[in-house]
Amino acid sequence: MASGSVTGKILSYIEANPNQNLTLERLAEELHYSKYYMARTFKKDTGMTLCKYIQGRRLEAAARELAETKRPVVEIALEAGYGSQQAFTRAFRREYGCTPWKYRRVGVFSAKYGQFSLRMNRQKPAAFAAYERSRMAA
Repeated sequence: MASGSVTGKILSYIEANPNQNLTLERLAEELHYSKYYMARTFKKDTGMTLCKYIQGRRLEAAARELAETKRPVVEIALEAGYGSQQAFTRAFRREYGCTPWKYRRVGVFSAKYGQFSLRMNRQKPAAFAAYERSRMAA
């Protein structure tokens, strides 16, 4: 994917503005493209929707906070754009295969989306697979 492509521009904007409330409408306005064109092009180039990618990046930032700090989960959830801890926990479990508390206990951050690296597999990070095997063996 060329850096001058629409998808490249979208990804660059998202990476440059990680703490903004990014929506499809806002991206379209900032990048001067139709939101429909951007959504179609992003999905075609990456295999995932733009909204799913943004949500994944927010969850990834939250996962880093969980692994590297002792901040309360509710604060991290609100900072990640979730209206409640319950909604955050559901989304986090869907993405990472475990609760935020379990992720924090393991204490190892594992990037799922990395800059311009769109890994589409939904496998658990290796640290969790090893942790779960050791728990089942015990």
